[in-house]
Amino acid sequence: MKRLARLLPFAVVTWSCYAVELPAPMKDLNTPRVFPEIKTRAEWETRAKDIRTQVLVSCGLWPLPEKTPLGAHIFGRIERGDYTVEKVYFQTYPGFYLAGNLYRPLGKGNGPFPGILNPHGHWAEGRMADTKDGSIAARCISFARQGMIAFSYDMVGYNDSRFPDSPIGKSFYEPHRMFGTNRTDQLWNISLMGLQTWNTIRALDFLASLPDVDTKRLGCTGASGGGTQTFMLGAVDDRLAAQAPCVMVSHTMQGGCSCENAPSLRVEYSNMEVSAAAAPRPQILVAATGDWTKTTLEVEGPSIQKIYDLFGATDRLRFVRYDFGHNYNQASREAVYDWFGHWLLHYPDPASLKEQPYEKERDEDLRVFTDGKLLDDALPKDKFTESLKQAHRERWQALVPKSKAGVENFKAMMLPAWRRTLLAEVQPATVTVSVTPGFTDHGVTLREPGEATGVEATWTRAADNFRKPRPSACVVFAAPDGDAKFCDASGAPVGIAKKLGQEGFSTLVTRNYSTVGFSNQFANFFTTYNRTKLQSRVRDLTLACKAAQGVDQRARLILVGSGRAGLWSLLAAPAADSVVADCGALDVASDEALLEPDLFCPGIRNLGTFQGAAMLAAPHPLLLHNTGDKFPTDAIRATYRALGASKKLRIESRKLTDAEIAQWIASLK
Repeated sequence: MKRLARLLPFAVVTWSCYAVELPAPMKDLNTPRVFPEIKTRAEWETRAKDIRTQVLVSCGLWPLPEKTPLGAHIFGRIERGDYTVEKVYFQTYPGFYLAGNLYRPLGKGNGPFPGILNPHGHWAEGRMADTKDGSIAARCISFARQGMIAFSYDMVGYNDSRFPDSPIGKSFYEPHRMFGTNRTDQLWNISLMGLQTWNTIRALDFLASLPDVDTKRLGCTGASGGGTQTFMLGAVDDRLAAQAPCVMVSHTMQGGCSCENAPSLRVEYSNMEVSAAAAPRPQILVAATGDWTKTTLEVEGPSIQKIYDLFGATDRLRFVRYDFGHNYNQASREAVYDWFGHWLLHYPDPASLKEQPYEKERDEDLRVFTDGKLLDDALPKDKFTESLKQAHRERWQALVPKSKAGVENFKAMMLPAWRRTLLAEVQPATVTVSVTPGFTDHGVTLREPGEATGVEATWTRAADNFRKPRPSACVVFAAPDGDAKFCDASGAPVGIAKKLGQEGFSTLVTRNYSTVGFSNQFANFFTTYNRTKLQSRVRDLTLACKAAQGVDQRARLILVGSGRAGLWSLLAAPAADSVVADCGALDVASDEALLEPDLFCPGIRNLGTFQGAAMLAAPHPLLLHNTGDKFPTDAIRATYRALGASKKLRIESRKLTDAEIAQWIASLK
């Protein structure tokens, strides 16, 4: 028997007897994470770039929103001998005001001084907290006394940074978690974490805009939820010269509040990796024996240290642990004073920078809106949310190409968004496929190394295709879960799949997908840690396409999807050479339709819903059918038109027959 084996860097293909696969375990915020093995600096730099993109995409900040004028107001100056305190507010978005307090050195000249952001954690009093376990005022006063400018600002819903219709008389934590709670918000990646991440970026803009701040010596430090804000900022904004996330970087608990859990954020990454993305910039991790950072000296610190070592920057990471509970107390603060004193102040003896006795100002003297009334143009929560959606629509519309250059710009911006939204790309691995002369059906399981589950499929191959001088063609067929349209109970191809196989096409018919059963995709931050059903299915189809292409790189890969799998196939279009997609006459304008379990994908609206993926695949041949009258295709048409490839695009409002689809596919050979 003649056999052909090829080894190519795409995906693992292993022969299977259709053994029942166990579903991949669902992750949550407490699932232990392992830092990946990284061997080279270049490998890490690629991964760090993906992490930065993931944070921005997950937070709804890709492409980056327009940085509208801050309109900062600084007032209410109080002098305290060796430092001053002022009140501040500015607009991070039109209609949302961020407020806080600015602490500056007094008697140390005109600067410029290092500038330090101070996000607070989930202390009951927010930025007003002043206890033995944590005091925002203590560290800001100390920074100012040491010769730095410190800005403390609110989490959303705390003290002065809230919506006009936020409930009054409740603990700050309640209104804090009221933003971004509608399920439809996830379609746009609108979240509390996204708003706070943008607030922190704009807070850094504010600090950098001050004439007495040295923009090359900017730092950030916070504990708990403020620690999350610190290392998230460090991952996406290289203006930070040093950072100090405290009691938060852990291989276990990743963050228990919605302000720390954006959709898709930690499906592939953990807080350890996000923190490491700042390398080689100086960073200190402060941990405690009494919380989830208790293994920092044994696990998290050494893992991140390996990344710094790759940069030859071993001395730029420090990790310490104190025998306390969850805190940012004086001992922890003094470790940060030492670190910032060395890297930002360039102080000759930074270890001597100890905290002196201080007195926090009264809350009423620190509050910005003392009467509780916000400015007249502050938007209520729902109107503000709608303004974010409208901004997303406008950014998308501005990207729709009108020329070849516009297509290139679109792809440069949206391909990273597609990758990080769909989480569909597969990692390089080895393909091994044996081919028998003539037509032979093989049961195969496709999976990546380390994956517990795989895609079960039937591979039908005409070995004679390898001897043809022109590229052969392979058709990947996808139907919804449990649908027998393309194969019978035994997995043998039927209908159009069988017909095309008999006509000389190689075929790969998906039978069972990699995961079965999904819990509530809207509960317990499910989407932060797990792929939704749609994301899993699109990834499965991407894996199938890569496997098929890996067997014969000469082959044109045609992906055909029916029913819901038609929409999954359309979203997987960048992985194929041609696509036939049944659009199911979907009413794309309906948010409720996109919340269906097999169509739900966080951030899909920011891809132009289903249009963006098709545009990324242009000018490959594309057949969309059963679009009905509520499935938009204008942007797709514009893209093909801009490339002079309109003839490669066919769009039919009616559902085509298998014979019509087969005829179109045959025309591509």
